[in-house]
Amino acid sequence: MEFVEVSKEENLAVVTVNRGKVNALNEIVVDEVRGCLEELAEDAVIRAVILTGQGRFFSFGFDIPEFLSYSREDFTRYLTKFAGLYEYLFLYPKPVVAALNGHTIAGACMIATACDYRVMVDGKAKISLNEITFGASVFAGAVGMLRACVGHRNAETILCSGSMYSADGALELGLIDKKTTEEKLIEDAMNVARDLGQRDHSAFYSIKKLLRKPIMEKIKPKESDSISEFVDIWYSESTRKQLQDIKIR
Repeated sequence: MEFVEVSKEENLAVVTVNRGKVNALNEIVVDEVRGCLEELAEDAVIRAVILTGQGRFFSFGFDIPEFLSYSREDFTRYLTKFAGLYEYLFLYPKPVVAALNGHTIAGACMIATACDYRVMVDGKAKISLNEITFGASVFAGAVGMLRACVGHRNAETILCSGSMYSADGALELGLIDKKTTEEKLIEDAMNVARDLGQRDHSAFYSIKKLLRKPIMEKIKPKESDSISEFVDIWYSESTRKQLQDIKIR
């Protein structure tokens, strides 16, 4: 793996994205995270998974400079893979806890909302679905998962304002489930993962499917059209100009 690391402790696995300062998501990262999750799903020893990042960012979201060079066809291919990743996570057969070690922006927030539980460091870290602030839209899947997390009205507020939320603000909205310190992040995430992982696997997965499969079945027919609309907006003149002005640091 080039950008994703996996460590195991007892019956828990920690999947860490480690790609530069901001852990920006590109096609390689998406493929590697998906591959790790598929392997861990088949590992009979592993009962639960923690997903985190290295450094000050859980992830900045999409690697915008890289994707600005993509053709529409290549970008559509990537977005289809990306949507496939969060759909897979949303119905993953084992508990997945997102340990948000730092800023969790845009596409990274979509990945976090697909998990079963979110623990975030308190302090300077922000979480946001801020696509609207640079002239981009979102996906049907992202809307459905967010609505399941925070309710319809809060989802409208988060998506249409593009606001950045501290751990306190995110906790109030229901966007995260717990705030903690940097030092205790992985410990707290492991405690949650351990608690969920000790439940009967078949019962947990059955309940998860009952809760989440109807949401995904409603989303799935709309996903392709929402990706096409996202691409149309992404390649519009006004959005391209805003994207080119974004500084990743």
